[in-house]
Amino acid sequence: MKSIIQAQGIHHITLNGADKKTSIEFWQNILGMKFIFEQPNLDDLDTNHLYFDCGDGTTVTVFTNENLIPDKQKIKNECGGVHHVAFWVSQSTIRIAEKNLNENGFSNTGIKDRGFMDSIYFREPLGLLIELASYKFDPPIGFSHANVLEKAHEIRVKRKALNIQDEDIAAAIKALRN
Repeated sequence: MKSIIQAQGIHHITLNGADKKTSIEFWQNILGMKFIFEQPNLDDLDTNHLYFDCGDGTTVTVFTNENLIPDKQKIKNECGGVHHVAFWVSQSTIRIAEKNLNENGFSNTGIKDRGFMDSIYFREPLGLLIELASYKFDPPIGFSHANVLEKAHEIRVKRKALNIQDEDIAAAIKALRN
């Protein structure tokens, strides 16, 4: 058997940015991710490396260069490319996100019901699609969201349903608690 590498979670995501001001304005002042430090990109000393706290101790980092001008273009969906980056927010936060995004000049999809979660999508200043996602349930003590979703998926498949719905989540939580 081949040995596997055991991931323990996402350490950080690094994005290509433009200038420092554009990155700080968006990541800290719009999404509320505290700017924690900067240093040179150690692989390219002409590029700066900004670090932002996602709120749970993980980080998003952004490479910046003051010679780059922000150019908001829709990023192409190509094989191997990033489609979007999703950030976990509370139900309270997602409920006010549409208003806050609109007030700050970010057009968005409005809240979309995804069955087991709510989502809102918009593009950051350089065109990357961002999702704010909020689970509509809390897992039972001792279980994770992934545990509930895995069980809910089994239940959904047995129902021959298109996607996980509230009834699948409720049944999964009940099954896990028993």
